[in-house]
Amino acid sequence: MWFWLLRRVLLGPWVRWYTRPRVTGLDRLPADGPVVVAANHRAEIDSLVLSLVLPRQPRFLAKAEYYHGTGVRGRLERWLCSVTGQIPVDRDGGERAGASLRAAETLLRSGGVWAIYPEGTRSPDGRLHRGHTGVVRVARAVPDAVVVPVGLLGTEEVDPPRGPGRRRWRRGRVAVAIGEPVDVRRGDVRAATDELMAAIGALTGQRPLDHYPGRRAA
Repeated sequence: MWFWLLRRVLLGPWVRWYTRPRVTGLDRLPADGPVVVAANHRAEIDSLVLSLVLPRQPRFLAKAEYYHGTGVRGRLERWLCSVTGQIPVDRDGGERAGASLRAAETLLRSGGVWAIYPEGTRSPDGRLHRGHTGVVRVARAVPDAVVVPVGLLGTEEVDPPRGPGRRRWRRGRVAVAIGEPVDVRRGDVRAATDELMAAIGALTGQRPLDHYPGRRAA
C-alpha cells in the first residue's frame, strides 16, 4: 500500500516533475512472473525513477547503511526502505551479502520484480563499468526468471553528485530505455554477465569497461 501511495501521491508527482521521463520498450517487461530488471546506475535518484515508470513494483538491494542512519534523514531513509520492501545488502561482502542475494532469489520465486545495478554501485565517472556476476547467479537459480536490461540517461543531470553548493535536484529530462530480455543461461556466469552489460550499453550508447568502479583496467 505504501509503495503505491508514495508513487501516486506523496513522492511520485515530484519525481515526475523534476525528471519528465521518456520511457521506451515498456512492452518488453512481462506483466507477471519473476523478472530481473538490470540497469546502469548514474545517480541516487535512479531507483525513484524506475519505481515511478515501471508498471510493476520493483524491489532493490539497498545498502545496509540506509537501515542504520541517524537524524531526520537517516530515519526517513530507513522508513522508506522498510515500507517499500527493499532488500538490505552488506557491501563488505561475505555471508551477509550472500544472504541478500538469497533474499532476492526468494523474491523472484514468489513472482516478484527484482531491480539490480550490476555495477554494484553508482558510477563515479558516468561510464558503464564491469558488472558483478551475482545478478546472473540469482537469475539462474530461478528457472522461469526473465532478465530485462534497462538503460538510464539524464538522471545525473537531475541529481548530480553531492558536493559544495549542490543540495537539491535540478529539473531535467530523463530517458529510460527497456531492452529485449537477455538469455543469461548460456555459457559461464562471467560471459553471461558481460553479455548483459553489453545489452545495457547498447541502450545507453556506451561500451562497458573491463574493470569495476574504482579499479584500474586489467
